[in-house]
Amino acid sequence: MVKVGVKYAVVDAFTDSAFKGNPAAVCLLEEDKPDEWLQAVAREFNISETCYLARLTDSDHHPRSPNPRFKLRWFTPVAEVKLCGHATLAASHFCFTSGLASGDTIEFLTLSGILTARRVQGIIKSDSGKLENGATPPELVIELDFPVVPLTDHNLSETLSISNALGSALVIDVRRTTTTDDLFVVLQSAEAVKDVQPQIEKIQKCPGRGIIISGQAPPESGFDFFSRFFCPKFGVNEDPVCGSAHCALAPYWSKRLNKCDFVAYAASPRGGVVKLHLDEENNRVKLQGKAVTIMEGSILI
Repeated sequence: MVKVGVKYAVVDAFTDSAFKGNPAAVCLLEEDKPDEWLQAVAREFNISETCYLARLTDSDHHPRSPNPRFKLRWFTPVAEVKLCGHATLAASHFCFTSGLASGDTIEFLTLSGILTARRVQGIIKSDSGKLENGATPPELVIELDFPVVPLTDHNLSETLSISNALGSALVIDVRRTTTTDDLFVVLQSAEAVKDVQPQIEKIQKCPGRGIIISGQAPPESGFDFFSRFFCPKFGVNEDPVCGSAHCALAPYWSKRLNKCDFVAYAASPRGGVVKLHLDEENNRVKLQGKAVTIMEGSILI
């Protein structure tokens, strides 16, 4: 008997160009797999995130919905995480382009509750920073509906060690996320964010899970702010475009810039673009982006 493999795709998220943005492996499970297998496959892919989709039906013990619903889990090469933006975008792109979802909305049952992805049309920046209208036929733009990640104050006595971990970058402000336990560090400018030379060994010694850095972008850039995310404790020295970090970035920059809509640039070497809307009333962040499938295949083990 020929063994049926687990179908997968590698998708570059928050980009319209192959080999840019943030790659995620999306695996479609037709049967349950043990956590050890899920972690081993993520370790084998060895990219920032591997996620696992499993179809849910009305017979599953979940509230009924008119939209297709999937269970979704995310794994770095070393651990499972509770929230991941770029892998959710990648999973949504996989569902929409493979025929798993024929409508415009998908629901994902996750460790962070029910998250929705919606097929939208509109204007979004390309990775070059230029505004582009949807192509004809329209390019697939996906909007994710995520919870806000709140920030709290952090001990400023650790500012020097944090600066040293960021290659002696000038630190303007330090906060901490309450749900993901990341340091949230504001630098003097977007250019400073781009120029940071992370000291990975020192970042590993910093408190918390990882370090989000951000700085206000100059008006001529067409962006509102730049950001980067370092998370070596979870096997990801630099996450090329961290969607979930923007759930903390949006409310922070909303207070600073007095606005609720943003175009953000992830200033990692791969780069990426995230369009954001902060829904203050419902404490949610809407993240829009594109994605590109670069690889498809089957896992045979």
